[in-house]
Amino acid sequence: MTQAKPYKIPESVLVVIHSADRHVLLIERTDQPGFWQSVTGSKDHPDEELSETARREVQEETGIIVADAGVESGDDGGNCVPRAHLRDWQLSNIYDIYPVWRHRYAPGVTRNTEHVFGLLVPRDIPVTLAPREHTRYAWLPYREAADRCFSSSNAEAILQLPSYLAG
Repeated sequence: MTQAKPYKIPESVLVVIHSADRHVLLIERTDQPGFWQSVTGSKDHPDEELSETARREVQEETGIIVADAGVESGDDGGNCVPRAHLRDWQLSNIYDIYPVWRHRYAPGVTRNTEHVFGLLVPRDIPVTLAPREHTRYAWLPYREAADRCFSSSNAEAILQLPSYLAG
């Protein structure tokens, strides 16, 4: 007998992947065509550090590796960036979980806390999507990217990009 998949933890990250020239990488959901977003994902376990959740989700969803200091790029295919390029924006959103995805959470869980990170990468970095999760990606100027997002919290985070680049 197989064990049922564990419920998702209602604490997640949103990672705005961006270039120095304010372009943002968006990915389209496989299960919801037309739903464009930044990288998102829940903690794997309650004690997982948010920065580790962000690193893991970025790698799973885009193939981009956020490397520890001292790690050489070597055979990474040019898809490696330093950990210092991942910044916690100290911004969080609490929102209602979309009804279409509530079955993934424990009964009665209807809200999620999302923590926002930014990740600076070169715009020509290789992107390898997880085909079960995303079908296409696009680099867009940040305002256009915000307009394309289906999630208002994702759009609002992207619109904050210039202030985080200035700081």
